[in-house]
Amino acid sequence: MILATLAAMTTGGIIGLVIGVVVLLILIAVLFSILPIKIWFRALVSGVKISMAKLIGMKWRGIKVTPLVDAYISAKKAGLDISIDELESHVLARGDVIKVVNALISAHSANMELAAETARAIDLAGRDVLNAVKVSVNPKVIETPAISAIAKNGIELRVKARVTVRANITRLIGGAGEDTIIARIGEGIVTTVGSAESHKDVLENPDAISKTVLQKGLDSGTAYEILSIDIADIDVGRNIGAQLQMDQAEADKRIAEAKAEERRAMAVALEQEMIAKTQEMRALVIEAESQVPKAMAEALKQGKLGVMDYYNMQNVMADTNMRNSIGGIENGAQGTEKPKKDKK
Repeated sequence: MILATLAAMTTGGIIGLVIGVVVLLILIAVLFSILPIKIWFRALVSGVKISMAKLIGMKWRGIKVTPLVDAYISAKKAGLDISIDELESHVLARGDVIKVVNALISAHSANMELAAETARAIDLAGRDVLNAVKVSVNPKVIETPAISAIAKNGIELRVKARVTVRANITRLIGGAGEDTIIARIGEGIVTTVGSAESHKDVLENPDAISKTVLQKGLDSGTAYEILSIDIADIDVGRNIGAQLQMDQAEADKRIAEAKAEERRAMAVALEQEMIAKTQEMRALVIEAESQVPKAMAEALKQGKLGVMDYYNMQNVMADTNMRNSIGGIENGAQGTEKPKKDKK
């Protein structure tokens, strides 16, 4: 029948029919590109009713419809009471709708109370709401680095601790993270070890650290709840007290040496000053002795001193020099020994 109809048609009619079919196919392709029929049909067969107008509106608003619809289908299949408008507003607020829905499904499966508004607020605050739910259901262990603390006897201890925490959903917004937990644990370890009289007390009772830390309530203001603190390892380090005493003794030694050197320098300076004064006095004596011949000449000239008196004085001086030579005194005129040279 169709072949007979085509045979009866003219060439122009055939061309018009082909053009009509092509136009129809183009219209269908354009319709499928504009209308999210595939996504609408997937939601329909999944038992979730979404109007075509809403899907078109979301697409015109620049929303990725496929992940949003998939998340909505998962939420409805899990029995969550959430609307497509809530998920759309979360996407428009640049939130991760997939993580929010998965977190709500996990919390619902674990019988945890987690409202959709809270989950969206946690996600928009930059927190990983899905990981928070997982940590709340399955607590995680935070291992601290080796924390150095010094007991009162000066012995250093390096302590490692394992902290078991559970996420607190109600404090997740505005609560501190893991870094604050580790810092507070380190503070508790330093306080406990530092208050011990001896490092042996800590080695004998490492649970004292756990008790002290737990009593301080270090999880306040954080997004976690501390369940337990276990001391994983304690290593004995350096004897800081002895090292400090050695350093202090070395410093005192250097101070004493500096003071002794200062006193020695002052003594040497004083000795040199005395030598200079001695030389000055000798110069004065020599100057005075140089005046004696002039005075004698003047006395002879004025007749106050006779020739025999002069000869007698020369004899006395010669006799004195002879006696000084016999006595081992080099400087007979002064009657004093010659100063010895300074031996360093």
